[in-house]
Amino acid sequence: MALGLILGLGRAFRRKRTSSLDILSSKRAPRDYYKGKNCKPIGFHTRKAKYVVQQETLPNYVVPDLTDFKLKPYVSQCPRDVKTSESAGSTK
Repeated sequence: MALGLILGLGRAFRRKRTSSLDILSSKRAPRDYYKGKNCKPIGFHTRKAKYVVQQETLPNYVVPDLTDFKLKPYVSQCPRDVKTSESAGSTK
């Protein structure tokens, strides 16, 4: 009897594991709670209700020069079957 009581108290004081249901989400929070989309801000708010964009946080895309490039940027959703000498030789 005493052993069961001690084990029961131990279970009550033991920390509960956090599950995905215990994580705070926008459905389980107050109306004004906004969790965000896990993206980093590109600037900050000032005291006078303005937003300052920091240039070092903006993404910098390096695009190569594509003049005289043979391929086109469009890919057709309905490609045509093109027979080449390699595919014709492998079917024989």
